[in-house]
Amino acid sequence: MPLESASKPQTTRPEPSRRFSVAPMMDWTDRHCRFFLRLLSRQTLLYTEMVTTGALLHNDAHRFLRHDTSEHPLALQLGGSVPADLAACARLAEEAGYDEVNLNVGCPSDRVQNNMIGACLMAHPALVADCVKAMRDAVSTPVTVKHRIGINGRDSYAELCDFVGQVREAGCRSFTVHARIAILEGLSPKENREIPPLRYDVAAQLKADFPDLEIVLNGGIKTLAECQAHLQTFDGVMLGREAYHNPYLLAEVDQQLFGSEAPVVSRSEALAQLRPYIVAHMQAGGAMHHVTRHILGLAQGFKGARRFRQLLSADIHKAAEPLAVFDQAVELLQGR
Repeated sequence: MPLESASKPQTTRPEPSRRFSVAPMMDWTDRHCRFFLRLLSRQTLLYTEMVTTGALLHNDAHRFLRHDTSEHPLALQLGGSVPADLAACARLAEEAGYDEVNLNVGCPSDRVQNNMIGACLMAHPALVADCVKAMRDAVSTPVTVKHRIGINGRDSYAELCDFVGQVREAGCRSFTVHARIAILEGLSPKENREIPPLRYDVAAQLKADFPDLEIVLNGGIKTLAECQAHLQTFDGVMLGREAYHNPYLLAEVDQQLFGSEAPVVSRSEALAQLRPYIVAHMQAGGAMHHVTRHILGLAQGFKGARRFRQLLSADIHKAAEPLAVFDQAVELLQGR
């Protein structure tokens, strides 16, 4: 590991466990979503939405970095490709108390490609290495990378190893691997999450060939049983959309994956703990739906789930007393 510069700030915060994490998801994993998910699992590593360097450096950084202390362990995902800008943003993240800074090398959207952000950076491993080195030189907070197994035109295993190898040389020790290639032309971001086939075997070979690295598997994982199976090969697993659409899956993560003996929180208990947060948010001028839009999947699989979603996604907008509507929704999950 490179020696730390004398000017490099020190932090006493321990490195977070990446055994189980919830993926950064645009428009979804905002601070309200993360507060809610933390009520279900104390151990899960949570990620912000991707925040671009431009948003932090040229807009209201506080708005993008704001979080509740209960959200820890918490990682900030950055989008960018200018080493100096990423280093400056990493310093802001460290000052704000984040436990990890993650570089996005996986997003395939046209918009981010045009700004040299995301999966297109897999074609530029030396640049990614420079970005990682700049951030690591700037902060003591762990710097990690989330990437695909390739992109169209650069999808061989040798090229993947070249990418990981160069970024490892820059000091990165933790890689989250979305086990699909990204097709940078012709597919939407949604299609890029579904059409390129999952290749867990490629990610497993990467772990075998880089045993010194922490390799976290992402892509298509839906159950804790699958997580336990993958943890026989990988150092960690990351869930995305399944964790958002079926959030109660997180309620048993601490017990099943971390060995916690604490009781599993019920759905109604989690909502009771969420209520004061909603009240405080509304008293500060926020709207209830900023929070409740993230909990619509909590009733999945139960009779009344449709009514639960209707109350919290539609009825609250028409109600004179939205908290009363929230309480009505909570009643549907009493004892569950």
